[in-house]
Amino acid sequence: MTPDVDGLIRFYKSPLGRLTRGLIRQEVSALAGDVTGLRLLGLGFATPYLRGALKGAERVLAFMPARQGASSWPREGPSHTVLCDPLEMPLTDAAMDMVIIVHGFEHVVDPEEMMRELWRVCAPNAKLVIVVPRRRGPWAGLDNNPFGYGQPYSRGQLDKLLRDHSFTPEAWRDCLYLPPIHSGAILRWARVFEKAGRVLGPTFAGVTCVRAKKEQFPAVARRKRAEKALASPELAPQTARGSL
Repeated sequence: MTPDVDGLIRFYKSPLGRLTRGLIRQEVSALAGDVTGLRLLGLGFATPYLRGALKGAERVLAFMPARQGASSWPREGPSHTVLCDPLEMPLTDAAMDMVIIVHGFEHVVDPEEMMRELWRVCAPNAKLVIVVPRRRGPWAGLDNNPFGYGQPYSRGQLDKLLRDHSFTPEAWRDCLYLPPIHSGAILRWARVFEKAGRVLGPTFAGVTCVRAKKEQFPAVARRKRAEKALASPELAPQTARGSL
């Protein structure tokens, strides 16, 4: 099951969602580093983590899966949003210098095909920054948040998937140690949960973040599909929703 764009927007407007955005944005920004002059792609529902790149990056695009639906982003100026199939992105080869994937990887039907597509659209030495729900983490076990849907990953599973498709992990971070509960008392202690979690280890982390570098040659050739499922209801274009 994939959360739709309306549900994602509602979550990020809630107190827990705003706190989640701040905590994950800190890790994503640290992994991404300086994006000045880069061609940057946000895949899935990555727009809450892209605003800081709008002024420095050469180009910023936000691709949202057709099954999810799209929201116009940013609020000001022309929209950077594209509704597409993440397995066949409307980009030329080697078009992007960095791809940030949030609320996308765990929902894709064929993660191996997505890795091949990412290798295609990434320029030489391009970086991936991926955020996924952590297997056995408390956030993946509850459906009151977007990370409770889709396929969670352990660090070992994600590491193998990246290496099998010619992306070398460079840095790992764990995040969201607070319980995914819409409670004022819990939210007030969020920073304490995060500090304690970093000391105790990743057992109670809700998400795993990784930065990986594209290698020169693909490990697996990209499959050529005989036909595209244009008639599938989940791939039908959706109306763009309001901006977050």
